[in-house]
Formats: sequence, C-alpha cells, structure tokens
Amino acid sequence: MFLTSFPAGPFQANCYVLSLDGRRCVVVDPGVNAFDGVKQIVDQRGLQVEAVVLTHGHPDHVGGAADVADHYGVPAYIHAEDRELFDPSLLGDIAAQIIERFGVNHVEPAHVRELVGGEALELAGIAFTTEVAPGHRPGCLLWRVGLPEPLPQAPELTELIFTGDVVFAGSIGRTDLPGGDDDAMRATLRDIILVLPDTAALLPGHGPETTMARERATNPYLQDSYLR
Repeated sequence: MFLTSFPAGPFQANCYVLSLDGRRCVVVDPGVNAFDGVKQIVDQRGLQVEAVVLTHGHPDHVGGAADVADHYGVPAYIHAEDRELFDPSLLGDIAAQIIERFGVNHVEPAHVRELVGGEALELAGIAFTTEVAPGHRPGCLLWRVGLPEPLPQAPELTELIFTGDVVFAGSIGRTDLPGGDDDAMRATLRDIILVLPDTAALLPGHGPETTMARERATNPYLQDSYLR
C-alpha cells in the first residue's frame, strides 16, 4: 500500500494519494494549487490516476479538482449537495478572493459523479464506502477504506477514513460558514463519528492524522459535555 499527503494552498488543506496495488491510485481532495504536488507524486511513483474523490465542496478541497481530473481524464466524485459549490457565484467573499488571488481554475471537472452517501465503490482497485456526515457542509462525506492486511507500523488499525472537515485531531469543522449547521454537526458526531471503530485511522482535511481511539478519549467535541 502507498499513502501520502501534502498540505496545499493558503489554508493548507490535506491532499492525499492512495494506492493499494502500487500501480493505480485515487487522489483525495486536490485543493488550491494541489496539481503540481499530485503530478510530482504520480510521476515519481509511476502511478495511474483513476479517480478524484472529494470530501466536500469548499474551494480549499476542490480548487484543483478540475485540473487533476481533467488532466488524467478521470471522474471526480462529490456529494450531490456540494456539487453546487463548483459555481463561484455561490461562494462567499473569502472563497472568491482566494480564487482570484491564487488564480484557481475553479470550474467543474468534465466528468462528475454525484453521490448521496452509502455507496460502495471500487476505484483503482480500492473498495470505498461513503457515509454522509453533514454539519460543516450538507454534502460532507466520509470515505472509508478497509485495510486488506495489517500495517507493519500500526498493526492495530483496520481501516482508513478520510474525514475532510468533519473531525480533526482534537477538533471539528466549523459550522458558521454557508451551509453549516451546528445541530447537524452534533448529530453527526453522536450518530456517525462516535460509532466508528477505535481501530480506524482518521485522515482529516487539515492537520495531522489521528485515530478514532485517540479522538474518542481526548477530543473535547466528542464528549458528553459538548454533545448533550
């Protein structure tokens, strides 16, 4: 298995490249200015990009989606509720300023696949399941991948979950942006995040990776005092 990530753009959003067979790969959340980093990784490893998957529609996570997907001629997968954010007119002033300042090619990829959550997809030989997790945005998706074999460096882990801006190491995604909903976020945390197994590695949209066991024990937003 090959998995790497790098922070891209002014908000340092994590872009991931995942391959299970060492030949084909999926790119997760290619955001603002992510294309060059993706291409460098793909070229160095000799990988074939077969899909772009998106955790939600904010520009810091999809600002390079068209660049990557269209360059490699592959589809981009996004929740139907967040596809609308490819339209710059629906973005707030801050996002519009980012697009203008950094010359972001903020257009919809040529091939978009809409999801609603609950799908089982095989992309680049990787079995993904999706789970809708609203709160930060209505169309936030968790992308879950079961590990076919234990990782030598962390044999206790059984799956990878790309969490986008739902949950971070020690924090959660903000709900005060357009489309955010504090009540929906609390429900997501209670009903979706807290039922994830402790053996899951959480790969968030910003900041370091973590585990569900660690977040269950230490994340203040996953405690009864916040959720009740």
